[in-house]
Amino acid sequence: MHPRAREFAERAADEHGFEVDVHEFPEGTKTAADAAAAVGCDVSEIASGIVLSAGDDLVVVVTSGANRVDTSKVADLLGVESGSVSMADAGDVKATLGWSIGGVPPFCHDGDVPVFLDETLADHDRVWAAAGTPEAVFPIDPDRLRDIAGATVADVAE
Repeated sequence: MHPRAREFAERAADEHGFEVDVHEFPEGTKTAADAAAAVGCDVSEIASGIVLSAGDDLVVVVTSGANRVDTSKVADLLGVESGSVSMADAGDVKATLGWSIGGVPPFCHDGDVPVFLDETLADHDRVWAAAGTPEAVFPIDPDRLRDIAGATVADVAE
């Protein structure tokens, strides 16, 4: 197992008592479509971790791979101007969350940031999320994901 995926699995167990079943795919799971093809599920079952910048703060939006994040909806949720929310800088993501873009898990972040969970993920019994690298994912019940991540379920899709 890749060291970063192992670190995520260990942190999830230590911090949340959650045993992560990491699946690694050397061909990568960089896009939701790639992840769905690798796992053998529908793209709507991919829980993509999108990191946004809202002024000086970051926010993680875990959205269905079938959806695009509506930054104006996220801005409304945060109570900030809609134009102030955009894709986060890769360096800021790594420095704040401890993970690199493409492998950001929905929980086990170094910094305390708000997490929003796309309400459409609740339509599934299981979703697949990043496990610390662009080649690693893990399955999880959406309700469990919400609880562990301390996420707010919201309409975040365009």
